[in-house]
Amino acid sequence: MTELHERTAVELRELLLGGSLSPVGLTDHYLGRVAARNGRLGAFATVTAVAARERAAALVRDREARTGRTDAAGEPVGDDTGAGDDLLWGLPSGDKDLWDRAGVPTGFGSRAFAGDHEYVPTVSSDIVAQLDAAGTVSLGKTAAPELGFPAYTEGLAFPPARNPWDPTRTAGGSSGGAAVAVAAGMLPFAPGSDGGGSIRIPAAACGVVGLKPSRGLLPDGGGVDSVGGLVVNGPIARTVADAALLLEGMIARRPDGSAAHRYTLRQDVGPRWSYLEAAQGEGRFRLAVSTFSPWEGFYDITPDPDALAAHRAGVDALAGLGHDLEELHREPDASYAPAFRSLWMAGAAALPIDDPERLGLLEPLTRWLVGVGRKVGARELVEALRALSVFERTTLQRIAPYDAVVLPALGMVPPPLGWFDAEDPERNFEQQCQFTPYTSMMNVTGLPAITVPTRWTAPTPTAPAGMPMGVQLVGHPGGERTLLALAAQLEDAVRGPDRRPPTW
Repeated sequence: MTELHERTAVELRELLLGGSLSPVGLTDHYLGRVAARNGRLGAFATVTAVAARERAAALVRDREARTGRTDAAGEPVGDDTGAGDDLLWGLPSGDKDLWDRAGVPTGFGSRAFAGDHEYVPTVSSDIVAQLDAAGTVSLGKTAAPELGFPAYTEGLAFPPARNPWDPTRTAGGSSGGAAVAVAAGMLPFAPGSDGGGSIRIPAAACGVVGLKPSRGLLPDGGGVDSVGGLVVNGPIARTVADAALLLEGMIARRPDGSAAHRYTLRQDVGPRWSYLEAAQGEGRFRLAVSTFSPWEGFYDITPDPDALAAHRAGVDALAGLGHDLEELHREPDASYAPAFRSLWMAGAAALPIDDPERLGLLEPLTRWLVGVGRKVGARELVEALRALSVFERTTLQRIAPYDAVVLPALGMVPPPLGWFDAEDPERNFEQQCQFTPYTSMMNVTGLPAITVPTRWTAPTPTAPAGMPMGVQLVGHPGGERTLLALAAQLEDAVRGPDRRPPTW
């Protein structure tokens, strides 16, 4: 018999709406998985089991009152119209611990928001409210590093998020807890946020699928309201189709199915279910192959053999599927690294903490980012934004002839816990760029990107099943459907979803 957590989110949705599965039973099943594994893996900073069970029961009551339809056992049956809360009705999820949920402490992965400084919001963040409207059941807060700045989830406020394939290694970040929860079967999918790779990095590290949407695609966390347009929300899932399903639920729509946006997209969002349909994996495309990183020349960017082998495996699989591939060469841009650093640090300057004692609770990296960021002048920030805008336009011109670009997902196998320098922030920042040299440029350009595992490293004593490594597919603005189709084809070719970590 197939266990519930072994089913995809798409399959679970069908069971829920068909009446053969109740949100209450599904919530209980996943809470049991969390209780058995979270202590070892650190996927959740906070588990809200009571609230989750109450939410699941309320969904059942509300559905029965609305539809009046029940099955032979008396359980309410949903209607598969995709309207209102039917979209993701009853599916377990989690809130990244950088987002507010009314009545639940938001820890921001920091000691500065704990104890006497605990922050309990009275209003939920927009992304949380949107997922509630889509019908999900939150099991708690997924772990994040301090304020979401690091590319790894190993802060001092909570236990580290451990990689399910090798618990001695990092799970990446900043959506590290979400990726761990999905990879270890504690959630069918999970939302994350991505300001420099924070969805794609942990997804790649944990062997699951991570999608950073185009800037402006989502009304909540679409990037247009963040400094430099860097931060966007997006899905993490075990399969491409599940990522597409969650993306559908993250798009607020009017009753007629059209997208309800506060901002103008560079390309129309498309009809409901168009993303899930794209994940069926149809089409042949013209692809560029690249290992370009904008950090080259500023830091020593030397991808390790496993990173390059995973890239080559993805390229070979796509070539075998009949796609037209050609190498894309690009010279390093000397302006990118200093401009991105200025923008990243300027973003940290806005942290609403001024009390010296409370600032002292921050970890060295965050304290350094805040301190340096508050010294970034208006002229420096404007010049940085201008330089990155030129980089964006140049990138769009270079990739214009292609449907997508194939890049490595990471620069190295996820390193051991504690590898990132905890005392020297400058060295720490460099290490993060070496670990993930291919992701931040997509936040700068606003382009959609998806990571897919393509191979596993050789087994070791701590990773008996090997470590997942993969590729990153990058598209044009509004090109999510092309990326989902490509990723689905690649997924089918390498059979990544069939692999399970030892902690499963």
